[in-house]
Amino acid sequence: MTKKYNVAICGATGVVGRKMIQVLEERNFPVNQLFLFASKRSAGKTLTYKGETVTIQELAEDSLKAPIEIALFSAGGETSLKYAPIAAKNGVFVIDNSSAWRMDDTVPLVVPEVNPQALKADSKIIANPNCSTIQSVVPLIALKPYGIKRIVYTTYQAVSGAGKEGISDLENHETNKFPYSINDNVLPHIDTFLENGYTKEETKMIKETQKILEQPDLKITATCVRVPIHTSHAVSINIELEQSFSLDDIRQAFNDLDGVIVQDDPQHNLYPLQSKATDHDGVFVGRIRRDESVANGLNLWVVADNLRKGAATNTIQIAESLIEQKLI
Repeated sequence: MTKKYNVAICGATGVVGRKMIQVLEERNFPVNQLFLFASKRSAGKTLTYKGETVTIQELAEDSLKAPIEIALFSAGGETSLKYAPIAAKNGVFVIDNSSAWRMDDTVPLVVPEVNPQALKADSKIIANPNCSTIQSVVPLIALKPYGIKRIVYTTYQAVSGAGKEGISDLENHETNKFPYSINDNVLPHIDTFLENGYTKEETKMIKETQKILEQPDLKITATCVRVPIHTSHAVSINIELEQSFSLDDIRQAFNDLDGVIVQDDPQHNLYPLQSKATDHDGVFVGRIRRDESVANGLNLWVVADNLRKGAATNTIQIAESLIEQKLI
């Protein structure tokens, strides 16, 4: 009989938290009992899981302990920094969707199709990467045998990546979340600006890619852009490789990857679209072509649902990988 696990979701009422509940159900994750936690103002409200009503509890310092075995966090960095160590000390495996732990050298940063070997039984806190990083490194792992020399990212990120306020700005023509109207605009500004002119979002993509691919000196630059789309991110990726390649071999390498769907037939206008990727778990790859301005250059167009593969699904896949590897 398959073992079932007691699972908690911290930040259950948020956009990603609700998606976690949906994905747990759709993937038939072996849940014995589901615990839902959120802020004090949400305590006492209810959500539905597999047709049953689950009451939301206020997250407190004594919440995350036995019988809970796995805690999925999507409640922001401050909450993760405070409560994840408490849960870990109590023997709970924490999979955190914020940026709080990603660059901690003691914390695995995991995309299961790419680096499941980073998981260890004593790693009680595990970080889920940035949404745009996740969908980018999935196809990039197929290029490692050619030697990845340099990467240029340009993202086109949906407003749902900014949570409920981002969605509201788009739907209600507001400017509560973004500094300018997202309607009829693309904003080259995600998260705060740093002294070097990059945003935190751009820096996340750079540093997280280096960590996941285990290439700390890999040359990467990024420009992250918010676009007036509800759900699903697109990333234009330009890669310079060390070795020569054939496009047929590259396409085959992508086709051989778990979770990748190749849509690359320009003669019939077939390429990944954000509207078609929404509510799917796959990473869609197309516009596969040479960058003729540089030796061994390659261009890709990569699309994925930021709330699913970029957040909830990858988090749950990490939990599935813990189980598959018998680490929990």
